[in-house]
Amino acid sequence: MADNRQEINDARAAWESKRVAPALKRGGERRERFATSSGIEVRREYNPADLDGFDFLSQLGFPGEYPFTRGVQPTMYRGRLWTMRQYAGFGDAEESNRRYRYLFANGQTGLSVAFDLPTQMGRDSDHPLARGEVGRVGVAIGTLEDMETLLAELPMDRISTSMTINATAAILLALYLVVAERRNVPWSKLNGTIQNDLLKEYIARGTYIYPPRGSMRIITDIFAFASREVPNWNTISISGYHIREAGSTAAQELAFTLADGIAYVEAALKAGLKIDEFASRLSFFFNVHNNFFEEIAKFRAARRLWARLMKERFGATDERSMMMRFHAQTAGSTLTAQQVDNNVVRVTLQALAAVLGGAQSLHTNSRDEALALPSEASALLALRTQQVIAHESEVTDTIDPLGGSYYLETLTNELEKRALEYIARIDDMGGAVAAIERGYPQREIQNAAFIYQREIEQKQRIIVGVNEYKAASESPVDILKLNPAIEEKQRARLARIRSERNAEAVRAALDKLEATARSDGNLMPPIIDAVRNWATLGEIADAMRRVFGEYQPLNEV
Repeated sequence: MADNRQEINDARAAWESKRVAPALKRGGERRERFATSSGIEVRREYNPADLDGFDFLSQLGFPGEYPFTRGVQPTMYRGRLWTMRQYAGFGDAEESNRRYRYLFANGQTGLSVAFDLPTQMGRDSDHPLARGEVGRVGVAIGTLEDMETLLAELPMDRISTSMTINATAAILLALYLVVAERRNVPWSKLNGTIQNDLLKEYIARGTYIYPPRGSMRIITDIFAFASREVPNWNTISISGYHIREAGSTAAQELAFTLADGIAYVEAALKAGLKIDEFASRLSFFFNVHNNFFEEIAKFRAARRLWARLMKERFGATDERSMMMRFHAQTAGSTLTAQQVDNNVVRVTLQALAAVLGGAQSLHTNSRDEALALPSEASALLALRTQQVIAHESEVTDTIDPLGGSYYLETLTNELEKRALEYIARIDDMGGAVAAIERGYPQREIQNAAFIYQREIEQKQRIIVGVNEYKAASESPVDILKLNPAIEEKQRARLARIRSERNAEAVRAALDKLEATARSDGNLMPPIIDAVRNWATLGEIADAMRRVFGEYQPLNEV
């Protein structure tokens, strides 16, 4: 990029001697070393010499064209804004439905469902292990009736629905499909996403049920079924978000997420699918942390790296298979219980980074989420944050406005390089599943989290209101409080449904599912049939538990 590199380097050396050295002698700099979360050293300034050999067409190109560094659409936000998909769900289906309708009335453009822990773990609300957890961190969904209530008055053929669910993703998708069927909405008109990313559960989050090999079977069965029956549905959202929440660096988030993506593609190919049959329905989910420029660079590097992997490693020929479309969410782990209003500033910066990085959809966390589930007022403020960025900042008027920045392009290149190094090590271990079974990504994340926490404790990293600029006293925050009667209400609903349904039909449907799991048949049709016959989520999950077993993590991890 810089034909006059030597001239620039000479000028830089002269500047450092004549300008920088005297300034350092007078007062020095704030820190001895400046670095990103990934340990990438940040120099004082960047210029064309830092991008020696940089080729615009092969490394950047134009928006909507390979390698998609600058975005997956040729007009990006000039044509259409990102989907404002506020993540919500708590209590029972009725409570969550009220929140959804409130957010849609205030300009939300996509539905994003949070499920409670028993639902995520394949347990009904009346299971002994569910006690005290029903509706706590999301909505409790156990039956077809729950899903119908959750979606009441929402136009399924006109909204895009994202469901953050993994181990029970096949069951929740089946519930959604049967509700559409009962409303006479063709499955071909449904748009949405199931997270369905089990590998990151073993790495970082922990809401797994089955061992990795059984989970991969379920995932690829969903790929195959949806490619035929629900063509506009994104069958997986390969998630780096939780990897980052567990303490990874930006480079690790990028690398481990794409390594998981590689594993899913390989599993689908092994199951007999062709790359261009399913790859266009793969989507991604990333975190947005506080290091503003590193986060923007991470998204750009992710698009370029995925495009190259799909084209060069897997032989994709359809450009849609090479496009990385992603949802972003601001970083929950950066929210502080101290001085909660500071979280509004953090979320705003993170949301702006996601927009400048070219996200297709975005969730902004609420100011009070370090204390409890978001209140209605806080959720509205988080949505308004997106709307102000979209309509008042004018950052959406041109595509990739920071593209070509010497600093940003250097960061993008370095993050891509570091991610590739991690991916190569994982390949040498036999791929993401084998690496997870050996505990490799788990240990890398644990080490990064330890370093980050130590930096906070030693004040090498300042967290405003936590380890510096503390307040002597703080005003109490009005937080959302769940009604404790919801759990008993949910248990009673389950008891009623079990008493009213055809028990023999339920048993036959579950037996058919278990038999399919023991064979090589696709699991989705018998799961859907079980839902139609009013089997509960826990009963369906247990049928597969009897075949696949339950995952036990390594003791040393």
